[in-house]
Amino acid sequence: MKPYFIKTSSLLKFIFRNWVWSYASKKNVLYLTFDDGPTPEITEWTLNELAKYKAKATFFCIGKNIGEHPEIFQKIIEEKHTVGNHTNNHLNGWKTKTEIYLENIEESEKYFTQYLKLKTKNLKLFRPPYGKITLSQSRKIRKKGYKIIMWDVLSADFDTTISNENCLENVIRNIQNGSIIVFHDSVKASEKLKFVLPKVLEYYSYHGFIFKSIDY
Repeated sequence: MKPYFIKTSSLLKFIFRNWVWSYASKKNVLYLTFDDGPTPEITEWTLNELAKYKAKATFFCIGKNIGEHPEIFQKIIEEKHTVGNHTNNHLNGWKTKTEIYLENIEESEKYFTQYLKLKTKNLKLFRPPYGKITLSQSRKIRKKGYKIIMWDVLSADFDTTISNENCLENVIRNIQNGSIIVFHDSVKASEKLKFVLPKVLEYYSYHGFIFKSIDY
């Protein structure tokens, strides 16, 4: 497993300040995000856990997964969560030509409009898979009206080399008011997600935090 940062540094946030990393807040507010769905059972389980605490979240969906599981995608919307584009095929921007990358995002947009009849202009959130995107891609995506949503805290639930307890510690140690936290509603991350998410929801709800979705 290649190295990664659990907590995003202030310097990185400053250098790439056109991207959203977290929100300034004096209130106890957290922003849970879930990448790579919708995935049968896992996304539905996630929605059920969120509902127990009346928590709202943001789901960055892969276009082809929406096409395969539109009913789960519809449930995300019905339960008042927000959704964002995560490309059609989970592309790594650093390894993909800009033209192809943008075409893949547009392909993903078709699933949003097909299954939810949303206008493209309403799809304002984008998260690059792996957090890897070039400056050229970023400029062109933002010209399309997207907000590029990154993160403040990476749970690393995708990392099969760490324990469930390590994953939980990644979150608990690094959360601050206004933090954007990354989880994955995917098969690969499901074991850690099912261990960590209930504990995070219970702990922070008990301490007076509100879980909000990211606005368009």
